[in-house]
Amino acid sequence: MKHDVVDAVTQLLRDKGINKDVFQEIIESVFLSMIKRKYGQSDNFSVIFNLDKGDIEIQCIKLVVEDDEVKDPSMEITLKEAKIYDPYAEVGEETMVMIDYEEEFGRRIIISAKQHLIQRIREIEKENLYKEFISRVGEIVIGDVHQITRNEIRLNIDKTEVIMPRSEQVYNERYRRGDSIKAIILDVGRTTKDPEIIVSRKDISFVKRLFELEVPEIFDNIVEIKAIAREAGDRTKIAVISNDKRIDPIGACVGMKGVRIQAIVKELNREKIDIVQWTSDSELMVRRALSPVIPLELVFLEGGNKVLVIIQDDQIAQAIGKKGQNVRLASQLTGYEVEPLKSSDYYQEELSLEEVEELSEEQFQILRNAGYNSAEEILNDGRDKLMEIPDIEVDTVDKIFEILNGYFEENESEDNSETL
Repeated sequence: MKHDVVDAVTQLLRDKGINKDVFQEIIESVFLSMIKRKYGQSDNFSVIFNLDKGDIEIQCIKLVVEDDEVKDPSMEITLKEAKIYDPYAEVGEETMVMIDYEEEFGRRIIISAKQHLIQRIREIEKENLYKEFISRVGEIVIGDVHQITRNEIRLNIDKTEVIMPRSEQVYNERYRRGDSIKAIILDVGRTTKDPEIIVSRKDISFVKRLFELEVPEIFDNIVEIKAIAREAGDRTKIAVISNDKRIDPIGACVGMKGVRIQAIVKELNREKIDIVQWTSDSELMVRRALSPVIPLELVFLEGGNKVLVIIQDDQIAQAIGKKGQNVRLASQLTGYEVEPLKSSDYYQEELSLEEVEELSEEQFQILRNAGYNSAEEILNDGRDKLMEIPDIEVDTVDKIFEILNGYFEENESEDNSETL
């Protein structure tokens, strides 16, 4: 009972590695649907697929009736016809009949069944492909470039096409058809066609995975990556910590004679990498994150997540980095909004309260008793903070700020006049 429909589905089954039991269910459902289309029902039919022989058998249980009493051909068979299948058949008994679907069903129905089978197989193939790659998210793969467009690069990985969108490419890397490149599987999405497999060389997870592959201590969780900040193509800062006091986390990442870090830098197309030791001490962590610059002082501002970093004047450009890159990465790595400030600006002479002649003796004593020594301290704290001083009146607060603001406005005006 060989037919091209059997050849087609058998070949697909073998090529795509579809489970035999699953395919048996598909064959059964498709052919039973074909039977129901012809006879109106399929309760007494069964379909058997033999992959080894490449056969599809359709069996039907029918009731044996007298030769001239068949009312429903799908349920009944004459005694004469029954004898062909079973020489011992008797009227009133049931017998099994083999259906030759090539003869029994029209060519149109068979072609329809073939198309339905191929469609179902492709659906299973798509689902298997989705399950395979969704389980591989986070894995680094190697693919060959076969198509480059303005918005994406398409790679072939294990005979499967994957996409690296423009948003996941490193801005200063250039590719040509036939190039072999590494990327990380970032996401897998379902579509009306094949699953859309997205890979990336830009995502932080790509750097993290490279470190896991190159540094055994990270793979074994002896050294742990606590944070990564990256501007792909230019610079990456990575904070690591050792779970074993005997292991130096930075040394483990660098490797003997720098062999480990050099391999990662090479893969990242010479991207700079700063490795710092992570700490829960916020001040120390910010200092390390600003490497290679060493801050003179850190001032954490109240009521926010901001820190002023005082830098020597001749190192301020290095602290900020190219287009603000170093300070941005330090902020990402630490979670603080890092604001660099020149030491000459920060350590300028403050205006002592004794120098503010406009303050009355009562106002002066109130401020000194509250712990204030300079006008800058008061202005930085603001009105709400000053109102917390016991027994101080609103009018007094307003007067103090009027005096101090007027003083600084006056001095600023003088500075501008001198400049002119």
